[in-house]
Amino acid sequence: MKRQHIFLVLLLGVQVYCKGQPSKINGVSFVAARDAITQQHVAPVLRIYSNYVALMPYSFIRTASTPKVEFNNKGAWFGETEKGLLQYAKAFKKADIKIMVKPHLWIGRGVFTGALKPTTETQWKLLESSYRAYIITYAKAAEQLEAELFCMGTELKQFVLHRPDYWAALIKEIRTLYSGKLTYAANWDEYKRLSFWHELDYIGIDAYFPLSDQKSPTLKALEEGWSVHKKEMLGVQQKFKKPILFTEFGYRSIDYTAKKPWEYSRQQGNVNLTAQQNALQALYNQFWTEEWFAGGFLWKWFHNHEQVGGLKNNRFTPQNKPAEELIRQLYSNQSSYNNLI
Repeated sequence: MKRQHIFLVLLLGVQVYCKGQPSKINGVSFVAARDAITQQHVAPVLRIYSNYVALMPYSFIRTASTPKVEFNNKGAWFGETEKGLLQYAKAFKKADIKIMVKPHLWIGRGVFTGALKPTTETQWKLLESSYRAYIITYAKAAEQLEAELFCMGTELKQFVLHRPDYWAALIKEIRTLYSGKLTYAANWDEYKRLSFWHELDYIGIDAYFPLSDQKSPTLKALEEGWSVHKKEMLGVQQKFKKPILFTEFGYRSIDYTAKKPWEYSRQQGNVNLTAQQNALQALYNQFWTEEWFAGGFLWKWFHNHEQVGGLKNNRFTPQNKPAEELIRQLYSNQSSYNNLI
Protein backbone atom coordinates (compact mmCIF):
# COMPACT_ATOMS: atom_id res chain seq x y z
CA MET A 1 0.00 0.00 0.00
CA LYS A 2 2.83 2.33 0.86
CA ARG A 3 4.46 1.74 -2.54
CA GLN A 4 1.15 2.36 -4.29
CA HIS A 5 0.69 5.60 -2.35
CA ILE A 6 4.19 6.79 -3.30
CA PHE A 7 3.56 5.93 -6.97
CA LEU A 8 0.28 7.85 -7.01
CA VAL A 9 1.91 10.87 -5.43
CA LEU A 10 4.71 10.77 -7.98
CA LEU A 11 2.25 10.34 -10.84
CA LEU A 12 0.15 13.26 -9.61
CA GLY A 13 3.28 15.39 -9.36
CA VAL A 14 4.25 14.51 -12.92
CA GLN A 15 0.74 15.32 -14.14
CA VAL A 16 0.73 18.70 -12.40
CA TYR A 17 4.17 19.45 -13.82
CA CYS A 18 3.14 18.41 -17.32
CA LYS A 19 0.01 20.53 -17.32
CA GLY A 20 2.30 23.50 -16.95
CA GLN A 21 4.43 22.42 -19.91
CA PRO A 22 3.57 23.12 -23.54
CA SER A 23 2.97 19.94 -25.49
CA LYS A 24 5.39 20.06 -28.41
CA ILE A 25 4.94 18.86 -31.96
CA ASN A 26 7.58 16.16 -32.35
CA GLY A 27 7.12 15.66 -36.06
CA VAL A 28 8.72 14.07 -39.09
CA SER A 29 8.29 14.97 -42.76
CA PHE A 30 7.10 11.68 -44.22
CA VAL A 31 8.22 11.32 -47.84
CA ALA A 32 5.60 10.12 -50.32
CA ALA A 33 6.23 6.73 -51.91
CA ARG A 34 5.08 4.94 -55.06
CA ASP A 35 2.71 2.69 -53.16
CA ALA A 36 0.34 2.54 -50.20
CA ILE A 37 1.78 2.19 -46.71
CA THR A 38 0.99 -0.25 -43.91
CA GLN A 39 1.53 -0.32 -40.17
CA GLN A 40 4.97 -1.76 -40.92
CA HIS A 41 5.91 1.64 -42.35
CA VAL A 42 4.33 3.49 -39.43
CA ALA A 43 6.13 1.49 -36.72
CA PRO A 44 9.56 3.18 -37.10
CA VAL A 45 7.91 6.59 -36.70
CA LEU A 46 6.36 5.40 -33.46
CA ARG A 47 9.70 4.07 -32.24
CA ILE A 48 11.20 7.57 -32.25
CA TYR A 49 8.21 8.92 -30.27
CA SER A 50 7.02 11.14 -33.09
CA ASN A 51 3.49 12.41 -32.43
CA TYR A 52 2.99 14.19 -35.79
CA VAL A 53 3.77 13.58 -39.44
CA ALA A 54 3.75 16.06 -42.29
CA LEU A 55 2.18 14.45 -45.36
CA MET A 56 3.18 16.20 -48.56
CA PRO A 57 0.99 15.93 -51.68
CA TYR A 58 2.98 17.35 -54.57
CA SER A 59 2.08 19.58 -57.50
CA PHE A 60 4.15 20.43 -60.54
CA ILE A 61 4.86 23.38 -62.80
CA ARG A 62 6.58 22.18 -65.95
CA THR A 63 8.12 25.53 -66.80
CA ALA A 64 8.15 28.86 -64.95
CA SER A 65 7.16 30.70 -68.13
CA THR A 66 3.82 28.85 -68.15
CA PRO A 67 3.11 28.62 -64.42
CA LYS A 68 0.14 26.26 -64.40
CA VAL A 69 0.03 24.14 -61.25
CA GLU A 70 -0.75 20.50 -62.05
CA PHE A 71 -1.63 17.92 -59.42
CA ASN A 72 -3.18 14.47 -59.00
CA ASN A 73 -1.59 13.52 -62.32
CA LYS A 74 -1.57 9.89 -63.46
CA GLY A 75 2.21 9.95 -63.52
CA ALA A 76 2.54 11.08 -59.90
CA TRP A 77 3.54 8.66 -57.18
CA PHE A 78 0.65 7.33 -55.13
CA GLY A 79 1.75 9.13 -51.96
CA GLU A 80 1.84 12.46 -53.80
CA THR A 81 -1.85 12.31 -54.76
CA GLU A 82 -5.06 13.06 -52.90
CA LYS A 83 -5.93 9.37 -52.77
CA GLY A 84 -2.50 8.60 -51.37
CA LEU A 85 -2.75 11.37 -48.79
CA LEU A 86 -5.99 9.94 -47.45
CA GLN A 87 -4.56 6.40 -47.29
CA TYR A 88 -1.39 7.53 -45.51
CA ALA A 89 -3.38 9.64 -43.06
CA LYS A 90 -5.65 6.72 -42.22
CA ALA A 91 -2.64 4.54 -41.39
CA PHE A 92 -1.09 7.18 -39.14
CA LYS A 93 -4.38 8.07 -37.47
CA LYS A 94 -4.81 4.40 -36.59
CA ALA A 95 -1.53 4.68 -34.67
CA ASP A 96 -2.72 7.88 -32.93
CA ILE A 97 -0.23 10.06 -34.82
CA LYS A 98 -1.50 13.51 -35.75
CA ILE A 99 -1.33 14.98 -39.24
CA MET A 100 -0.14 18.15 -40.93
CA VAL A 101 -1.12 18.32 -44.60
CA LYS A 102 1.69 20.24 -46.29
CA PRO A 103 1.34 20.70 -50.06
CA HIS A 104 4.62 21.10 -51.95
CA LEU A 105 5.21 22.63 -55.37
CA TRP A 106 7.95 21.40 -57.70
CA ILE A 107 9.10 23.44 -60.70
CA GLY A 108 10.85 21.96 -63.72
CA ARG A 109 14.53 22.57 -64.53
CA GLY A 110 15.42 22.99 -60.88
CA VAL A 111 13.80 26.41 -60.41
CA PHE A 112 13.53 27.26 -56.71
CA THR A 113 9.91 27.82 -55.67
CA GLY A 114 10.86 30.98 -53.80
CA ALA A 115 11.97 32.55 -57.06
CA LEU A 116 8.65 31.91 -58.84
CA LYS A 117 7.63 35.36 -60.08
CA PRO A 118 5.58 35.66 -63.30
CA THR A 119 6.42 38.56 -65.61
CA THR A 120 2.97 39.24 -67.07
CA GLU A 121 -0.49 39.60 -65.59
CA THR A 122 -1.68 36.68 -67.71
CA GLN A 123 0.97 34.47 -66.14
CA TRP A 124 0.04 35.69 -62.66
CA LYS A 125 -3.62 34.85 -63.24
CA LEU A 126 -2.72 31.36 -64.48
CA LEU A 127 -0.56 30.74 -61.43
CA GLU A 128 -3.16 32.08 -59.01
CA SER A 129 -6.13 30.17 -60.40
CA SER A 130 -4.31 26.86 -60.69
CA TYR A 131 -2.63 27.21 -57.28
CA ARG A 132 -5.99 28.00 -55.71
CA ALA A 133 -7.48 24.82 -57.19
CA TYR A 134 -4.58 22.84 -55.78
CA ILE A 135 -4.73 24.28 -52.27
CA ILE A 136 -8.52 24.19 -51.98
CA THR A 137 -8.51 20.52 -53.02
CA TYR A 138 -6.15 19.68 -50.18
CA ALA A 139 -7.81 21.97 -47.66
CA LYS A 140 -10.99 19.95 -48.24
CA ALA A 141 -9.02 16.71 -47.96
CA ALA A 142 -7.46 17.91 -44.70
CA GLU A 143 -10.94 18.59 -43.33
CA GLN A 144 -12.16 15.19 -44.50
CA LEU A 145 -9.35 13.33 -42.74
CA GLU A 146 -9.57 15.62 -39.68
CA ALA A 147 -5.97 16.76 -39.97
CA GLU A 148 -4.87 18.85 -37.03
CA LEU A 149 -2.76 21.18 -39.20
CA PHE A 150 -2.88 22.51 -42.75
CA CYS A 151 0.01 24.33 -44.39
CA MET A 152 -1.20 26.49 -47.27
CA GLY A 153 2.15 26.83 -49.04
CA THR A 154 5.85 26.07 -48.85
CA GLU A 155 8.68 28.50 -49.64
CA LEU A 156 6.88 30.76 -52.15
CA LYS A 157 8.65 34.00 -51.27
CA GLN A 158 8.12 36.05 -54.44
CA PHE A 159 4.57 34.79 -54.96
CA VAL A 160 3.58 35.77 -51.42
CA LEU A 161 5.35 39.13 -51.37
CA HIS A 162 4.03 40.33 -54.71
CA ARG A 163 0.38 39.20 -54.43
CA PRO A 164 -0.72 39.99 -50.86
CA ASP A 165 -4.39 40.45 -51.75
CA TYR A 166 -4.50 37.03 -53.35
CA TRP A 167 -3.11 35.36 -50.24
CA ALA A 168 -5.45 37.27 -47.93
CA ALA A 169 -8.42 36.03 -49.96
CA LEU A 170 -7.02 32.49 -50.06
CA ILE A 171 -6.67 32.40 -46.27
CA LYS A 172 -10.29 33.48 -45.85
CA GLU A 173 -11.49 30.83 -48.27
CA ILE A 174 -9.49 28.08 -46.59
CA ARG A 175 -10.99 29.06 -43.25
CA THR A 176 -14.50 28.43 -44.64
CA LEU A 177 -13.52 24.90 -45.68
CA TYR A 178 -11.06 23.73 -43.06
CA SER A 179 -11.60 23.88 -39.29
CA GLY A 180 -8.14 22.93 -38.01
CA LYS A 181 -5.01 25.02 -37.41
CA LEU A 182 -3.49 26.90 -40.32
CA THR A 183 0.11 27.86 -41.16
CA TYR A 184 2.47 28.65 -44.01
CA ALA A 185 6.02 27.28 -44.41
CA ALA A 186 8.25 30.32 -44.94
CA ASN A 187 11.86 29.84 -45.91
CA TRP A 188 14.34 30.90 -43.20
CA ASP A 189 15.16 34.12 -45.11
CA GLU A 190 11.52 34.93 -45.87
CA TYR A 191 9.52 34.78 -42.65
CA LYS A 192 10.42 38.27 -41.36
CA ARG A 193 8.98 39.94 -44.45
CA LEU A 194 5.51 38.39 -44.37
CA SER A 195 2.52 40.35 -43.10
CA PHE A 196 -0.20 37.71 -42.87
CA TRP A 197 0.99 35.88 -39.75
CA HIS A 198 -1.78 37.48 -37.67
CA GLU A 199 -4.31 35.60 -39.86
CA LEU A 200 -2.72 32.20 -39.17
CA ASP A 201 -2.34 30.01 -36.09
CA TYR A 202 1.42 29.42 -36.32
CA ILE A 203 4.39 31.29 -37.75
CA GLY A 204 5.80 28.49 -39.87
CA ILE A 205 9.52 28.47 -40.69
CA ASP A 206 11.64 26.05 -42.70
CA ALA A 207 14.56 26.45 -40.32
CA TYR A 208 17.66 26.09 -42.49
CA PHE A 209 19.49 28.97 -40.83
CA PRO A 210 23.27 29.20 -41.39
CA LEU A 211 24.97 28.58 -38.05
CA SER A 212 28.67 27.87 -38.58
CA ASP A 213 31.36 27.85 -41.28
CA GLN A 214 33.27 25.12 -39.47
CA LYS A 215 33.79 21.69 -41.00
CA SER A 216 32.54 19.90 -37.89
CA PRO A 217 31.29 22.51 -35.38
CA THR A 218 30.96 21.76 -31.71
CA LEU A 219 27.66 21.83 -29.88
CA LYS A 220 28.72 25.09 -28.20
CA ALA A 221 29.58 26.75 -31.53
CA LEU A 222 26.24 25.71 -33.02
CA GLU A 223 24.27 27.05 -30.08
CA GLU A 224 26.15 30.33 -30.33
CA GLY A 225 25.27 30.38 -34.03
CA TRP A 226 21.58 30.45 -33.11
CA SER A 227 21.82 33.61 -30.97
CA VAL A 228 21.08 36.25 -33.64
CA HIS A 229 18.50 34.15 -35.46
CA LYS A 230 16.68 33.33 -32.24
CA LYS A 231 16.54 36.97 -31.20
CA GLU A 232 15.06 37.98 -34.57
CA MET A 233 12.59 35.11 -34.44
CA LEU A 234 11.41 36.12 -31.00
CA GLY A 235 10.86 39.65 -32.24
CA VAL A 236 8.50 38.41 -34.97
CA GLN A 237 6.76 36.11 -32.51
CA GLN A 238 6.14 38.96 -30.09
CA LYS A 239 4.89 41.23 -32.87
CA PHE A 240 2.22 38.80 -34.08
CA LYS A 241 1.59 36.93 -30.81
CA LYS A 242 1.66 33.54 -32.55
CA PRO A 243 3.81 30.51 -31.68
CA ILE A 244 6.74 29.60 -33.90
CA LEU A 245 6.55 26.23 -35.67
CA PHE A 246 9.48 24.75 -37.56
CA THR A 247 7.58 23.37 -40.55
CA GLU A 248 10.91 21.83 -41.54
CA PHE A 249 14.22 21.40 -39.76
CA GLY A 250 17.13 19.11 -40.43
CA TYR A 251 20.79 18.68 -41.29
CA ARG A 252 22.75 16.44 -43.60
CA SER A 253 25.30 14.01 -42.18
CA ILE A 254 28.12 15.78 -44.03
CA ASP A 255 31.04 18.13 -43.43
CA TYR A 256 29.98 21.80 -43.17
CA THR A 257 26.38 20.76 -42.55
CA ALA A 258 25.57 23.99 -40.69
CA LYS A 259 27.13 26.38 -43.22
CA LYS A 260 24.30 26.19 -45.76
CA PRO A 261 21.84 23.72 -44.23
CA TRP A 262 19.39 24.15 -47.11
CA GLU A 263 21.88 22.78 -49.63
CA TYR A 264 20.82 19.39 -50.98
CA SER A 265 22.39 19.23 -54.47
CA ARG A 266 25.94 18.58 -53.26
CA GLN A 267 26.32 14.85 -53.87
CA GLN A 268 29.98 14.59 -52.94
CA GLY A 269 31.22 15.22 -49.43
CA ASN A 270 32.60 13.36 -46.48
CA VAL A 271 30.05 11.66 -44.27
CA ASN A 272 29.98 13.38 -40.88
CA LEU A 273 27.56 11.72 -38.52
CA THR A 274 28.73 13.75 -35.52
CA ALA A 275 28.05 17.08 -37.24
CA GLN A 276 24.46 16.00 -37.92
CA GLN A 277 24.00 14.94 -34.30
CA ASN A 278 25.47 18.15 -32.90
CA ALA A 279 23.34 20.34 -35.15
CA LEU A 280 20.13 18.55 -34.19
CA GLN A 281 21.02 18.63 -30.49
CA ALA A 282 21.81 22.36 -30.62
CA LEU A 283 18.50 23.17 -32.29
CA TYR A 284 16.61 21.11 -29.72
CA ASN A 285 18.48 22.73 -26.83
CA GLN A 286 17.70 26.22 -28.09
CA PHE A 287 14.01 25.83 -28.82
CA TRP A 288 12.18 22.86 -27.32
CA THR A 289 12.00 24.37 -23.84
CA GLU A 290 10.66 27.73 -25.03
CA GLU A 291 6.98 28.37 -24.32
CA TRP A 292 6.58 30.35 -27.56
CA PHE A 293 7.91 27.47 -29.65
CA ALA A 294 5.37 24.87 -30.83
CA GLY A 295 7.74 22.18 -32.11
CA GLY A 296 8.76 21.05 -35.55
CA PHE A 297 8.97 18.52 -38.35
CA LEU A 298 12.25 16.75 -39.02
CA TRP A 299 13.35 16.64 -42.67
CA LYS A 300 13.08 13.89 -43.78
CA TRP A 301 11.74 10.37 -43.16
CA PHE A 302 11.29 7.62 -45.76
CA HIS A 303 8.72 4.81 -45.61
CA ASN A 304 11.16 1.95 -46.40
CA HIS A 305 13.08 2.34 -43.17
CA GLU A 306 15.39 -0.64 -43.45
CA GLN A 307 16.65 0.33 -46.92
CA VAL A 308 17.50 4.01 -46.39
CA GLY A 309 20.07 6.14 -44.62
CA GLY A 310 22.86 4.28 -42.88
CA LEU A 311 26.41 5.08 -41.82
CA LYS A 312 27.64 5.81 -45.35
CA ASN A 313 24.77 8.14 -46.25
CA ASN A 314 25.44 11.91 -46.28
CA ARG A 315 21.85 13.06 -46.92
CA PHE A 316 19.24 14.60 -44.60
CA THR A 317 17.52 11.51 -43.24
CA PRO A 318 18.54 10.44 -39.72
CA GLN A 319 17.38 6.88 -40.40
CA ASN A 320 19.80 4.12 -39.42
CA LYS A 321 22.32 6.68 -38.21
CA PRO A 322 23.28 7.82 -34.70
CA ALA A 323 20.96 10.80 -35.31
CA GLU A 324 17.96 8.47 -35.28
CA GLU A 325 18.73 7.35 -31.74
CA LEU A 326 19.30 10.98 -30.75
CA ILE A 327 15.90 12.01 -32.11
CA ARG A 328 14.30 9.09 -30.28
CA GLN A 329 15.82 10.31 -27.01
CA LEU A 330 14.92 13.96 -27.61
CA TYR A 331 11.35 13.26 -28.67
CA SER A 332 10.87 10.85 -25.77
CA ASN A 333 11.60 13.73 -23.39
CA GLN A 334 8.22 15.15 -24.37
CA SER A 335 6.30 11.96 -25.13
CA SER A 336 7.13 10.30 -21.83
CA TYR A 337 5.02 12.78 -19.90
CA ASN A 338 2.56 13.97 -22.55
CA ASN A 339 1.12 10.46 -22.73
CA LEU A 340 0.20 10.67 -19.04
CA ILE A 341 -2.23 13.57 -19.39
